[in-house]
Amino acid sequence: MKDHTSIDQRGLALARAIVEKLEAGDLDAGVARARAVNRRWLEMSPSPLHRAWAEILRRDWPSIKAVLLDETEDGQTLRQNSPFCGILTPTERWAIMREYRQHAA
Repeated sequence: MKDHTSIDQRGLALARAIVEKLEAGDLDAGVARARAVNRRWLEMSPSPLHRAWAEILRRDWPSIKAVLLDETEDGQTLRQNSPFCGILTPTERWAIMREYRQHAA
């Protein structure tokens, strides 16, 4: 059974993998991609979360990283709407998803 705690832990694991991948590769391109994704989302649906991400994405990388890895309720909420989708390949993403599905079983 998937409860909110396991879903939040999985989201944090995905965020950690995104941070690791960005820091090991082209960080500037990854942040630029997230900014572009969030701009599209804002145009389609200007929600408070998309506006929050727009503000966050104007910051430097250490500040953005802190938000991605924030373990508070605010961090969990922001991760559920993260514009960093697409940074991980489907294979990378599914490996994490599979790991958490096995733990839940």
